[in-house]
Amino acid sequence: MLDLSFGNNILIYGVIASAISFLVTLIATPKMISSLIAQGSVVQDYHKPGRPNVPRPAGPVLLAGIVASEIVLYLLTLNMTIMAIMLSTVIAFIVGFIDDRKVLPGWFKPVALIAAAMPLIIFQAHGTHLNLIFGNVFIPLLYILLILAIIPIVGNTINSIDVLNGVVTGFVIITIMPLLVSIAIFGDNEVFLAALPLLFGTIALYGYHKFPSKIFVGDSGTLVMGSMYGAVAIAGNSEIIGVIALLPAVMNSFLFLSSVKKIVEHRQVRQRPTILGTDFKLAASQEKNAPITLVRLILANGPLSEKEIGYYIFKLALFSSSLAFISIFIQYHFLLGVYR
Repeated sequence: MLDLSFGNNILIYGVIASAISFLVTLIATPKMISSLIAQGSVVQDYHKPGRPNVPRPAGPVLLAGIVASEIVLYLLTLNMTIMAIMLSTVIAFIVGFIDDRKVLPGWFKPVALIAAAMPLIIFQAHGTHLNLIFGNVFIPLLYILLILAIIPIVGNTINSIDVLNGVVTGFVIITIMPLLVSIAIFGDNEVFLAALPLLFGTIALYGYHKFPSKIFVGDSGTLVMGSMYGAVAIAGNSEIIGVIALLPAVMNSFLFLSSVKKIVEHRQVRQRPTILGTDFKLAASQEKNAPITLVRLILANGPLSEKEIGYYIFKLALFSSSLAFISIFIQYHFLLGVYR
């Protein structure tokens, strides 16, 4: 739980961390857009008339904002957990940036992201108890294995929800809210502060990524968001709350994997789960072998525009985040009853 004796420092440090991440990302993104266009690092937006070219990836500017903020926080607090979270995020970015440059086998990201979990273990930025809704489970050795699994799973889960303009950034902004509250209650000051740059950097990036996107996030951006989300959830004793908040993305990953029946890069899937109409509305594919995804289920009742689908996903994120808030309330009052 946040230590109120930390005084005004937590407010000051929080404002500093949030401002740095937000401003660096906000200011650097237009420059990144111009640079990517000049380099020819663009991809077609297939869901728009004329298939306009959109620069990609935005991962480097999001990472720059987060790393600048985390370095300042570390210098202010000298807390190694902040360093562990930052290093985990940087490693995830490298994995994603490699994947942005070259289409690699589907197994590459999950396996490579195991390395992103290592700083959390090396710097012991974790506990020995899994914080469940109705109590804690003491699993010191098993918890290490869980960390090695959580970072790749959450990283790829967030990556899988990057399907349309503005969806992944908006989704992360919504679902990190209950995680921050959970960390504030069940975690500590430094982890709470370390999580703020992810929120405010993503808010800044959303302004450029929202429909119609001026820049695409890319794997480097999604893995930064997903792996850092997982890292702060682990360090903040809030893994279960994070999973509940991410349920729509978790369901999307599960549906895709269960229908494809193997780990495969989305860009390598031949049959698409959706089809684009002449009116530029998306409809669910009728092909039996097409992957089942969250978007395909949303479109089961009929075609929708890209913007409408995004709003549906945001509504699902709000619903799952509400469930996470309810879980926090139940867990908090359960612990109050236990320790009275």
